[in-house]
This record gives sequence, C-alpha cells and structure tokens, in this order.
Amino acid sequence: MNNKGFRRGSFQGSTSDEDMVEIAGRALDFSITDDDPPLDREMLGGFSLYNGGGMNGTSQMMDFLEEPLPGVGTYEDFNTIDWVREKSRDRDRHREIASKSKESTWALIHSVSDAFSGWLLMLLIGLLAGSLAGLIDISAHWMTDLKEGLCLSGFWFNHEHCCWNSNETTFEDRDKCPEWESWSQLIIGHGEGAFAYILNYFMYVLWALVFSLLAVLLVRGFAPYACGSGIPEIKTILSGFIIRGYLGKWTLIIKTVTLVLAVSSGLSLGKEGPLVHVACCCGNILCHLFTKYRKNEAKRREVLSAAAAAGVSVAFGAPIGGVLFSLEEVSYYFPLKTLWRSFFAALVAAFTLRSINPFGNSRLVLFYVEFHTPWHLLELVPFILLGIFGGLWGSFFIRSNIAWCRRRKTTKLGKYPVLEVLVVTAITAVLAFPNEYTRMSTSELISELFNDCGLLDFSKLCEYVNDFNSTTGDVLPDRAAGPGVYTAMWQLALALILKVFITIFTFGMKVPSGLFIPSMAVGAIVGRLLGVGMEQLAYYHHDWTIFSGWCSQGADCITPGLYAMVGAAACLGGVTRMTVSLVVIMFELTGGLEYIVPLMAAAMTSKWVADAIGREGIYDAHIRLNGYPFLEAKEEFSHKTLAMDVMRPRRNDPVLTVITQDSMMVEDVEAIINETTYSGYPVVVSRESQRLVGFVLRRDLIISIENARKKQDGIVSTSIIYFTDHSPPLPPSSPSMLKLRSILDLSPFTVTDQTPMEIVVDIFRKLGLRQCLVTHNGKLLGIITKKDVLKHIAQMANQDPDSILFN
Repeated sequence: MNNKGFRRGSFQGSTSDEDMVEIAGRALDFSITDDDPPLDREMLGGFSLYNGGGMNGTSQMMDFLEEPLPGVGTYEDFNTIDWVREKSRDRDRHREIASKSKESTWALIHSVSDAFSGWLLMLLIGLLAGSLAGLIDISAHWMTDLKEGLCLSGFWFNHEHCCWNSNETTFEDRDKCPEWESWSQLIIGHGEGAFAYILNYFMYVLWALVFSLLAVLLVRGFAPYACGSGIPEIKTILSGFIIRGYLGKWTLIIKTVTLVLAVSSGLSLGKEGPLVHVACCCGNILCHLFTKYRKNEAKRREVLSAAAAAGVSVAFGAPIGGVLFSLEEVSYYFPLKTLWRSFFAALVAAFTLRSINPFGNSRLVLFYVEFHTPWHLLELVPFILLGIFGGLWGSFFIRSNIAWCRRRKTTKLGKYPVLEVLVVTAITAVLAFPNEYTRMSTSELISELFNDCGLLDFSKLCEYVNDFNSTTGDVLPDRAAGPGVYTAMWQLALALILKVFITIFTFGMKVPSGLFIPSMAVGAIVGRLLGVGMEQLAYYHHDWTIFSGWCSQGADCITPGLYAMVGAAACLGGVTRMTVSLVVIMFELTGGLEYIVPLMAAAMTSKWVADAIGREGIYDAHIRLNGYPFLEAKEEFSHKTLAMDVMRPRRNDPVLTVITQDSMMVEDVEAIINETTYSGYPVVVSRESQRLVGFVLRRDLIISIENARKKQDGIVSTSIIYFTDHSPPLPPSSPSMLKLRSILDLSPFTVTDQTPMEIVVDIFRKLGLRQCLVTHNGKLLGIITKKDVLKHIAQMANQDPDSILFN
C-alpha cells in the first residue's frame, strides 16, 4: 500500500472572505515571519511519541494523550478563539501547579511566582505605557511648535519652555522672548510685514506636509496596522478574534513615531485613541515574558483589557476613567480580578506619566480648571441643549465618516493613501494658519476654551470691558464683552466649521488618528459660544425672570468655560456613546468634581438623541464597516426564530460532514480535509446513529496527522483513526492505528433544534463560543457558528448579511 504523502500544500483551502473568519483556509506555514507569533511556537522541537501494543498484539498505535503536540490548540490568523477551551486549559494548569506546590520548596516558589506574575506584568505595562506616553507628549509639543519657529538657546526646547528659560520674558508677553524666533525672523531677519507673514505661512504648510508625508510613508512601508484609532480592532481582538501582527513590536514602534508626526502635522486628530492601541501593544509584547499568558489566548485578553485602561489613563491623566472605559467600551470579558489589575496598571501608568511631567505644570490632568462660580439649576436647560447638539453632531459625524470611509474602500481613492493624506493636510494647514484658534494645537485650543477668565488672563476671550470698582478679590463680575471677545467669537465660529467638516475626512486615513480631542474641540467651541451668549444675556437682562432670582447686577453668574466643558463631553458622548466612563474622564481631566451633574445631564442627553437617530457609536460602525466578527453585548436580540432556522446544513443542502469515532482511515480524513474548508468537524459514533461524541478542530487534525506520518512508523493511508479510549479489534495484518482522543473536545456545546435564537445568541455572547452543535432527540442535526449568528442578526435588522466578513 502506497504511503500517501501528507504535505502542507495539500490543505490549500478557500481564502475568500466567506471562509476567512471561521475557517483556517490557508496552507500552514509555521515559519516565524509575523511580529506577533502564534502561541506554542515550539512547533519545530522534538516530539515524545508513545508506542503501545494493539488489541491484536502486533499492531502499534500512536497515543498523543500523555504529551500534547506543540501547535495543537493554537489558532490560525483571522480565527476566533475558543474561550471555553482556553479557560479550561488554564484551570488545568493552575490545578497542576497547586498540587505540585506541596511536593517541594522549588514547586512552592514556582506556585507563588505564577500567582504574582500577573501583578508584575501590570507593573511593567504601566511603566512602559507611561514612559511612551510621556515621550509622545513631549515630542508632539516640540514638533508642533517647530512649524512656527525655533528656539535659539536650544533647538530641542518648545516655544513655552524656551521662553520659560528666558530672563527677558514679561508677564503680558509671556509667549514672546528673544530666544524664540519665527521662521521669517530666522530667514529674512524680521517678523513684521506681508512678506514675513507669507513666509511663516509657507513654512507652516511645508512642515505640516513633511510631517504627514513621513507618517503615511512609515505606516504604509513598515506597519499597515498602525493607522487609524485602533480601538475598533482592539474591541474585536478582546472579543476573541485573532489579528496577528496588530499588537506586535513593529506596530508599536511605527505607531509611536507616526503618532507624534500625525499630531504635529496639525491634522484634526488626537493621540488619545491611538495611545490605547500603543498600551495594548505593550501588554501583548510583555505577555511573551510569561508562559501563563504567552500560551493562553483568553488570559492574554485579560491583560489587554488592563492595558487598554492604562492607555486611557496616560492619554487623559484619568486612571479611574481608564478602568471604566475599558469596562464600558472595549472589554468583552472583564472578571473582578481584571478590574483590580486594570486599576493597578492605570495607577502605575499615571504615576509614571506624572513623574515625567510632560506638561511642565506638575499636574497630571490635561485641562485643569478652577471655576469660581457654582452652577445654577436653571443652567441645566442650556446644558441639555448642548447634549442635544452633541447627539445630533455625533450622528451626523458617524454617518458622514462611514460614508466617506466606505467610498475610500470601494473606489480608486483607497489606492492612493499618500496622496489623500497630503491633500487633506494641505487643505487643513492652508485653512488653519490664518485663524489663531485653528493654528494652535487642538489640545491648546480646548485648554483655552475651558479657561475661566481671571485678572491675569490676556487672551482675546477675556477682553471684557473692565469695571474694577465692582471687583472683589479674585472674582470678576459679569461684564460687557469687548472688541476682543467679539473677534474671538467669529474666529471660533470659523474654527467650528473647519473642525466639523475636516474631521470627517481625517478620521480613518492611513495615519494614526484619534477622535477624542477633535470631538471635544467641536463641543468646546459650541459650548464657549453658548456660554458667552448666556453671559451677555444675563449681563444686559439681569432683571428678566429667569435671571432675577440668582443673577443680580455686578455678580459673577455665568461661567463660559463650564459651558465649553459640558459641550466637549456632549460631543464626545454623541460620537462614542460613552456615559459613565465619559463623565469620570471629564472630571478627572479637568479637576471639576463639583460639575458632575451638568456633565451627566449632557452625556445622557447626547446618548439618547444619538441613539434615537442611529444605535451604533463610531467604533461599532467601523467594526461593521470592516466586517469584523464582533458580537455586540449591548444589543438585544428579540426575534422569534429557532436554532433550526439558522443552523447549517439548511434544507436542500448536502448532509453535514462528520467523522466517525473508530471506523475511518487516515486517507478518509485527509479527503474530508481536502474537500472541505470547515474549521472543525463533529465526531459521531457512526453515520447511521449520528450520536454525538465530540468536536475536533481542522487545525488540530492536520498537525496531528502530519506529525504521526513523520514520527511514527507504520502510519499509512489505511491506518484507522480512532477517538475512543480503547482501540477496536482489528486483523493481525492491519497497519498501526492512530489514537487522537486527546485532541477531541468531549464537551462541545449543544442546543436542541427548538431552542429560541434569543437564547442561542445569549450563549454565544456570554461564553464566547466559536460554534454550537444542534441536536434532535440526541441525534446530531447541524452546526451554528459565530458567523452564522452574526449573519442572522444582520438579516433580522434588514442589513446585508454578507457584510459579516473579514475584509
């Protein structure tokens, strides 16, 4: 009998999007070429093979039960992990360590170190994430100022630090000092006049184009996964999907560098969302130092949830908000232990960032505010109006951005990412330079808008008509707006128009781009405009009924900065649909603890309004646009369908492909693998009975049979494969048998054909299943995969079911 070769190339399955998610439809290649290697890479090492006498005394059989094969239990790229199996493996590992800990001192030390390794990993993630965030903040601040000039006393100083070190800086002109020179002063010797303005304008646009060009070329050439926000993909990965390389070392390096370049270019984007991606890359890379996390995908996702919390912690200086953000927005599985570890990682990350002190103000918060006036109950009306605006703008932005991104994916526009980035950068820079509120970085703009005007403020927004006779202490009364305020108002209105529209085209380009800061900027501008309007209304009409009870003449009634803060929260909530974590991030971000109620009112209103127009937040919309297999835990399934309506095979389809437990030869199983592209196969007692025994994964079968052919004498095409404890009696002349019971899942999840899909969907969500088998009176009928569930949900929502693909 010829020994049929079992080559890697013989398993070329379909690589179409239809099969990518649930099917390992590619030739197996175990060479280490990606920067996020699959688990159990010890695939090329030696194998311990066990020979045993057959039932007939002469046959030999190969048993993998004692020593699992390296590679078995791992996953192909673009596959979903089996949460139940991963958790079971971790429990078995933990029981083994616990039982051995009583045998020797060394085993006890190993047990203690294993228990402590999670906390040590959190410490390392916090330190690395905090350090990288500090580096990004300092570099971005310096390169943003580089577009306008250079510090003569040290080119590495940004504008603010340069003038801090100067002995000739005055308080009124604290942004001007001899050591800092604009490009016109450096090139032509003076900074006044039309030619100097044009030269500064040209250098600003040129630097912006250089920074964005470098960013897009680095992303395109070295790490395509480094573009965008990263949060939609992280949500998908945390739900159990595998995207190899997305959290690898090259992605981390390139994202860190290009994030600085993208922010410095002046594009309408933020660094806060990408910092979550950076922190998760740190977590994934550091996981490889610990066997417990390197070899278990479910445990690794617990670490990534904590890393996401650390990312938000360093992005905003909001450790508690970071933990809540991870819990509310990105995490799929968040046990109590992960909550504690997330808290610790966020704490360490925030402490590290505070030690670096990138903002130079000895404060961790990004936009510290000190409002002198409490808010009044009647002000809830304008706060709710800001919430309504935030919801409307959030819905408008999501629909417009998704439409543009879909156009980018489906037309020739997507083939020219470099040109697109350069065009958007050029438009942004050309329109931004003439307006001082768009020329400054978005973070500086928000800080300016949040500011409460005091005696020592010289901003245009604070140019009121002064009446010092009525000033008491540091509290300034409501005053008439001066010409500077009116100039600032129309400049802010123009800035609002630019931010609203340019952000639609910026988010989703092939550079790192966050959405938190641009969304907050839109809301802060609207809030400040409304706040100044309310302030002037109260000043000129303090005798109106709505003001008379609490706003007398000469009193400090309205705080425009508070309106800006509430507006920022409303717009951010409208785009992301965050609620609890948003409010906590906002009060940690600003230090405005007493303004929680206005923030809550605006955040809740914006969510209600936005949800009334469309249920999806921006991240969920991008998940659906990209076709990621993500089962949203927040959505409810209420349709009256049954498991038999969704399972495969459908009516008139070919019968279900199964493997029998002790009657199929190696060549029969090879033929099934060659002819089908399924990710796994049910194992039954016999084709006649169809009684279920278990479920075996395609990848595990391939690896086991390949290694049996290579390492075990006597395994030929006619060798019987059996999945039972005892081999069946065979004639003496029969070839060796192959025992594969160890790779069989003996407890696959099953439901009956009459189970409501509402329950099936709930099971898939809560247990993170890849597939579920359908039975009738104990007889196997069909199978439901995660993709089947997603397609059915899309169909019930009148959406295109074929959009649930990885593309």
